[in-house]
Amino acid sequence: MGRVQDKVAIITGGASGLGKASAELFVQEGAKVVLGDKDKRRGRKVAEALGDAATFVEMDVTQQDDWDALFQHTLDTHGALDILVNGAGLGVMKNIEEVSLEEWRFVHAVCLDGTFLGCQGAVRVMKENGGGSIINLSSIAGLRGVPDLPAYSSSKAGVRMLSKSVALHCARHKYNIRCNSVHPSFIDTPMVEKMVMMSPDPDKMEKFVNGLSPLGRMGRPDEVANLVLFLASDESSFINGEEIVIDGGVTAR
Repeated sequence: MGRVQDKVAIITGGASGLGKASAELFVQEGAKVVLGDKDKRRGRKVAEALGDAATFVEMDVTQQDDWDALFQHTLDTHGALDILVNGAGLGVMKNIEEVSLEEWRFVHAVCLDGTFLGCQGAVRVMKENGGGSIINLSSIAGLRGVPDLPAYSSSKAGVRMLSKSVALHCARHKYNIRCNSVHPSFIDTPMVEKMVMMSPDPDKMEKFVNGLSPLGRMGRPDEVANLVLFLASDESSFINGEEIVIDGGVTAR
């Protein structure tokens, strides 16, 4: 217990999935958490369940003004920011012949632009506050090509390289800010469930995502949250600019 005791964390995508699981674990380990999400109903419900250690801010990660308000709320409420988890994301399962320019731009706006805005704002705040840890949720789809996910894959590959650039910039300027990317495979979250249900053959898709890993199952949100917690804590103080895969062995093949 207490691995992030008294640290202040912002977690986007905090209303569900990996963001929610990370928030729950962070609070268990002593952190104060600010959840950011577009889903006001779910976000408030998660924050209420976490008690006094959590607050919720309705925001759209693609909007600069919303990020500015989120950072200001965090500083006004807690006076500091130690951890940022860029967890908001979405995907469109359409190949290069099917995906529209509008869909392409929307996926990149949420997954890549949103992560950029979060990193930029967090660096500005953290460098005045003694440093911190930025964890960007990418995907193994950002490391390997996926025929039906060109928009998602390219956005997550961008997150990977953005994270390295942020890490090197902060190290060069001695800001004491670390930045790493996390690359899960299919995790049992509402986003993946929606992807399965919207596929042409949901039963076939479900078998595929469960069988992709050599372990024969999807990952659990808490398994990813444990990795995020490690990267947020001082236990990972010499890990910087890395891409950390959590996929049950998919990329070992």
